[in-house]
Amino acid sequence: MCECGSSRTPGIGPFATGRALVEFVLNAHGGSVAVSALPGGLEHNCQGCGKHFVQETFVQSCPVCGGVHAVSPPRATDSAAIQFAGVDFVLPKAA
Repeated sequence: MCECGSSRTPGIGPFATGRALVEFVLNAHGGSVAVSALPGGLEHNCQGCGKHFVQETFVQSCPVCGGVHAVSPPRATDSAAIQFAGVDFVLPKAA
């Protein structure tokens, strides 16, 4: 059984912030979570450039500036839980 959602400890796993959360979601379950559809999508403003967009997967780049955002499955209905990896973060190339 997966233990990735079992902790509500701030700064750890699905409750991490910033780049740590983005990297956690990118690696969760071999990367399958990152590309999974986000039920209903989440509307928010890019934390890099401020432009509005709908996050449709658990990890997604802003369509305007490319800023990478993520939300973890336990918080997938809360747009306030979306975290930004920082302006220098680039998604890894698909294999």
